[in-house]
Amino acid sequence: MLAVTHTRRGFSLVELMVVLAIAAILTTGALPGMSALIRSLQLKAAAHDLLGAIALARSQAVARGSRMILAPADPGGLDWSRGWVVFADRDGDRRPGAGDEIIFVHAALPAGIAIGSTFPNKRGADYIAYNGAGRSCTDTSSLAARWGTLSLFQGEQTRRIKINMLGRARMCDPARDGAGCEG
Repeated sequence: MLAVTHTRRGFSLVELMVVLAIAAILTTGALPGMSALIRSLQLKAAAHDLLGAIALARSQAVARGSRMILAPADPGGLDWSRGWVVFADRDGDRRPGAGDEIIFVHAALPAGIAIGSTFPNKRGADYIAYNGAGRSCTDTSSLAARWGTLSLFQGEQTRRIKINMLGRARMCDPARDGAGCEG
């Protein structure tokens, strides 16, 4: 007569618990690195969004042959982290209003990202302006160049957007680019 043997397939509860404990330990070790990666990607995305808005303002100024403004969206016009707006400033107040044509609005940035600006002729609300030739200018004169730097910060990470006298913008990372990326 033949003997029938039964083999069990699967895992015992103890084996399953050991595997889950090892997975939990490995996941816990990976979380700090993952959150740093997320913060880094948020900063890069914010910097690229702002650089894209600068390019949009410049291209719209050339396409329309008139001055375009990029400014912080907050009511005081000082806090870039609360978002920004590209518009045709019809009333000349550097703030988007009822008579102005709004081209683009960007929402507020994630918590923890701050933006500072350094422009040599800074007075009142922050703004970036382009004339119909695509050159950086002031809000009162299409012939007066306005250059400077926007710096995005998150923790110890920084990205800078530098605008030269011609209005060309470029992004750099001070940790990587060194002296060429001073603020």
